[in-house]
Amino acid sequence: MKVIVDADACPASVLKICRQVTREFGIPLWTVASFHHQIESEKHITVGDAPEETDIAVANAARAGDVVVTQDWGLAALVIGKGAAAVSPNGRIYRPESIPFLLEERSLKARLRRSGTRTKGPAKRSPADDQRFTAALYKLLKRS
Repeated sequence: MKVIVDADACPASVLKICRQVTREFGIPLWTVASFHHQIESEKHITVGDAPEETDIAVANAARAGDVVVTQDWGLAALVIGKGAAAVSPNGRIYRPESIPFLLEERSLKARLRRSGTRTKGPAKRSPADDQRFTAALYKLLKRS
């Protein structure tokens, strides 16, 4: 078992929490990011900047029983299909039954953006987000 972080858009506080919790559990922490990001990690995979390159590397590294930290719903769907768990930096544990709805929402928002409509971005990160993420990560690691 390992925790894999899609580190391209991961908040620094989430990466810090991942380091602390994986150390506590004695499990490896892997980070994956494009070469544009400077990530310090024992096991870091650097990829190019092609579209979806980080997501592909995370999906390829994930195995059943792993935990993947990502805010990408498509990547979450891929790793869940491989038997891994997925959690967002805000503490949302992705569930197989919610993935079709999330992917449909992503498709709808992409269509709206292509037509010129502006969609709302994520809310400003708060300490409550870090608390929810920490609780979700502990829950997933204890379950495994």
